[in-house]
Amino acid sequence: MTVSRSTALVPVSTPSTSMVAGGSSVPGGMLLAGEDVTLRDREEVRNRLPDILGRALARSWLDPDFEQYFSIDPLGALENGGVHLPQTMFIEVTKSVADRPKIVVYERQEGSKFKSRVLYLQLVMVAGK
Repeated sequence: MTVSRSTALVPVSTPSTSMVAGGSSVPGGMLLAGEDVTLRDREEVRNRLPDILGRALARSWLDPDFEQYFSIDPLGALENGGVHLPQTMFIEVTKSVADRPKIVVYERQEGSKFKSRVLYLQLVMVAGK
């Protein structure tokens, strides 16, 4: 018997649940990066996180429960999906009137009240002919 590997952007599997903060669960727990990943610094975050966030956005599009969870607690959703960011990083998810989410990753240095933007990701509709 041959084993086939899926090339799907968002893996589809039998429904399962993963526990999250507060004792609630999120259906279909899965690794967003295909493996457990720990990003250690700003450069790793800038290089690897856009692809991971793209998968999270794709999953949000397909899974309303994940979309709600990711919108409320993006860091928790990433950690639940096996992606761990430095403690200085935090994420804001906003939705515009056009219903296209925007994800901004910020870094706040220890002892500072200022935050600097590390990257942002937004779905954009493009049509061509």
